[in-house]
Amino acid sequence: MTLKERLTEDMKSAMRAGEKDRLGVVRMILAGIKQREVDERIALDDTQVLSVLEKMAKQRKESITQFESGGRADLVAKENAELTLIQSYLPAQMSDAELDAMIAEAIAATGATTVKDMGKVMGIVKTKAAGRADMGAVGARIKQKLG
Repeated sequence: MTLKERLTEDMKSAMRAGEKDRLGVVRMILAGIKQREVDERIALDDTQVLSVLEKMAKQRKESITQFESGGRADLVAKENAELTLIQSYLPAQMSDAELDAMIAEAIAATGATTVKDMGKVMGIVKTKAAGRADMGAVGARIKQKLG
């Protein structure tokens, strides 16, 4: 079962169970997927669906930060609930040790020695860790190891 099919089934089960909040979030996810399919005139596979989910999760995290600084606890709670549901469809995040091992392996494979070689290392890590690590944090770790 593809991720898109799983989302559709979850939408149906949320409708049957009368879970309005969950239904709303799943519909929002499916709408985001459909929007990208229409924009790019393609049918998304699981990897591309994961990228849509990652983008949505990142947006929620940024919103939470903004709402916390604005003192809007009600909106923080709403965004947290959405983020939790979105993350349930994402693969499990990599541990720090796994990530460090993957970065070290990529550095060895590319022969990178300076920060100028960061792009080569990032390319390898990005394909292997797709959906399982925050690429902003990965970039900072690579820079730290090469710098």
